[in-house]
Amino acid sequence: MTKIIKYVWLDLLQNRTVLAYTVFLLAVSGVLFGMETNPGKALMSLLTIVLLVVPLISLVFTTIHFYNSYEFIELLLAQPIHRSRLLLSEWAGVASALVTAFFLGVGGPMLLFGAGPTGLALLGAGLALTVIFVSLAFLVSVLTRDKAKGIGLALLLWFYCALLYDGLVLTVLFSFSDYPLEKPMLILTTLNPVDLARIAIMLQMDISALMGYTGALYEQFFGSAWGALYSGSIMALWAVLPLWGAVRVFSRKDL
Repeated sequence: MTKIIKYVWLDLLQNRTVLAYTVFLLAVSGVLFGMETNPGKALMSLLTIVLLVVPLISLVFTTIHFYNSYEFIELLLAQPIHRSRLLLSEWAGVASALVTAFFLGVGGPMLLFGAGPTGLALLGAGLALTVIFVSLAFLVSVLTRDKAKGIGLALLLWFYCALLYDGLVLTVLFSFSDYPLEKPMLILTTLNPVDLARIAIMLQMDISALMGYTGALYEQFFGSAWGALYSGSIMALWAVLPLWGAVRVFSRKDL
């Protein structure tokens, strides 16, 4: 299992897409921190990029990689290797490669320019989103053998998390504005890991007032120790549950 993880990790670190992803993040981060004298402003700009680009790359790249590695996976399954161990090894290899790329691309400039606790929060959120969307990509990939359909489902997932979700939340707020929405809004945040990451980082930046009515609610709940534990647990579930589902489907699937 360790050999497979190491092989996949080293192989992907030499992949052109992963290298381009690392260089892109490094260039954007370096330019933003270099142009702004205030690291907080650079982090605000970088936040938008992280919340959009990291889930997209993690989903699409992982999905394409899984389909391109299908023959390699079938070859390994001819050996005395349990399916679940093989899939977990593939997942660990892909996740660790993308985590390494993100850490080098964003973490390097942050450490160089001294972004502080907020920068570390953004770095942690990016790493968490990478792992989460790699897990989601594996689930999508094992659900269908059709490559085009798998990539389409991955893009739909990204579209929901990055764009459609905000519209749904606004629709709920306007449609039920006459009712107490404190608890429903907290529940809605669990339906999107990108939104959870955004809230956590914005609270670290102490700009929750810009989020309007919900900002006070988020600050009151997520700013507490229980709120931090809650959001961390939900993010962990977003990473574990899709991977668990992928392992179950893959273990029973007729290849």
